[in-house]
Order: sequence, then C-alpha cells, then structure tokens
Amino acid sequence: MVRLRKVVPRGSARVFVKLESHNPTGSMKDRMALAVVDRAIASGRLLPEGRVVEYTGGSTGTSLAFVCAARRIPITLVTSDAFSREKRDHMRALGADVVEIPSDGGRTTKELIQRMIAKAAQLAQAPGAFYADQFNNPDAASGYAPLADEVWRQTDRAVAAFVQSVGTAQCIRGVAKVLRGHKPEVEIVAVEPAESPVLSGGPPGAHKIEGVGPGFVPPLWDAALATEIRQVSTEEAKDMARRLARHEALFGGTSSGANVVAALRVAERLGSGATVVTLLCDSGLKYLSTDLYAAG
Repeated sequence: MVRLRKVVPRGSARVFVKLESHNPTGSMKDRMALAVVDRAIASGRLLPEGRVVEYTGGSTGTSLAFVCAARRIPITLVTSDAFSREKRDHMRALGADVVEIPSDGGRTTKELIQRMIAKAAQLAQAPGAFYADQFNNPDAASGYAPLADEVWRQTDRAVAAFVQSVGTAQCIRGVAKVLRGHKPEVEIVAVEPAESPVLSGGPPGAHKIEGVGPGFVPPLWDAALATEIRQVSTEEAKDMARRLARHEALFGGTSSGANVVAALRVAERLGSGATVVTLLCDSGLKYLSTDLYAAG
C-alpha cells in the first residue's frame, strides 16, 4: 500500500494505492483465479482429467494459466487482439491454448465480449471441461475477500472510500462485502469508461480501457454496492497512468489510471483528514507494446 504524494491536489483526502501489480503474474486477477480453480477442484466440478475453459481480456486468462500450470491442469482461453500482445504472449508462455477473436480496430465493444463468451461457452461443451465463466461464477468474488481485509488493516481501519473500476464486478463485490462488514458507512465508488457508461444508465460504446467496461451490466452487478459511479474517459485514464509512472514511480495499466482519476475526485470531495483507497490493478509491463506507453 503506497500513499500518493505528487498527483494529489492540496486539501484533498489521503489517497492510497494498493499495488496488485506485485502479485505473481502482475495482476489482481491472481486472487480470483486461485479461488475459482481450487474451489472447482474441491467441489468436484473440475476433475483430475479436466480442462479449464474461459474468455478473457488477458489478465484473468494469464492468472488462470498461472494457477493451472501450478496445478498441472490444461487450459483453453478465448481472447482478442483488442488486448495487449504481452498478455496473450504471457498466457501462451504459461502453457495455455489461446484462441483469438478479431476486434474492431483494437477496441473493446459489447459485441466483441459477447463473441468471446459465446466461443468459450461452445468450447466448454467438450467432455471434462470446466467453464470458469468469470462474469457468473460467485467463487471469483470470494477471492477478493483477503484483499479487503488487507486494505482494512493497512489503513489502520481508517478507510473512508474504496474506488475500483468495474469489469465483471467481482472485485468490487468481494471487497464491498468485507469492508462494509468492518465499517457499514464506508463508501464504495465504482468506475466505468465514460465512452460506455452502462452502469450509469447510458448506452454501450467502444473504449480502450482494457479489462473493464464490457458494454453491458455484469450479471452479478448490484446497484446497491456502489455509493456512487464515476465515469473516466480512455484518454484521462491513459494520461494518469503515464503521470503515475513519471511522478509517483508507480507503473500500471489503463484501468489503474482510471482508478486514480476517480479516486482523486473522491478525495477532493471528502477533503483533508479522510482516507481513500484504490488499486493499481496490474503492471504496466503488460502494456509496453500498446499506445499507453509506446507513444508516451
């Protein structure tokens, strides 16, 4: 947990960033992947001779491939060229079979995500396949319970608001449940792409914040989870990710930039004396080939 020093305006609340980039594959998704695979094994849904199948923007797939490599379980992942080359290469390096669905100009759209889901569901019909199905699998949210306890302890029980971008909604669900168990009045702030503000009741649209904003309301999303919803544009998110690297020495992806943009807005509203926490969702090493850093 690192306190931001350079990008927080004077008079704002303290803003802390939890460095999920320090997990084994450089992503917070390692937490949910371990929970999903191990609970599937324990329940008998994933048999010793079975195969994991999943759709992914890249980080979930990399994390699942990592856990499956450790457990000696074969895995097939459906992804797209909309997501960074580093993520796709990492999945293959860990032994995954990777199926790529072409995108519309490298952008995340509702149609792309739905095609990826449909292809994974088709592949999961094979005998012995376990369909991880991150949008609908409740085990994914449980993987983030330890994260919430860590946030609670590392802020000395002082967290006033937790800010997180929404993809599957599993992270924000898992964290909100635990934090509100500790402190019912804690604010939970959801972040979504301004170009695709579906949680706010707007229309779906194309954007380039990888791993969030699928273009539809996630099946396990509950509006009661969020105290408020903040919209951040792709360009705002990219600009903040670059600022974090240059001024705070924190190297993250676009969703991390979106998180910090929203966290700074919440911190300004809450004012000095409060504590706001958000996540560096993954490492910037996953985006070196993209325009996030290649053109930076």
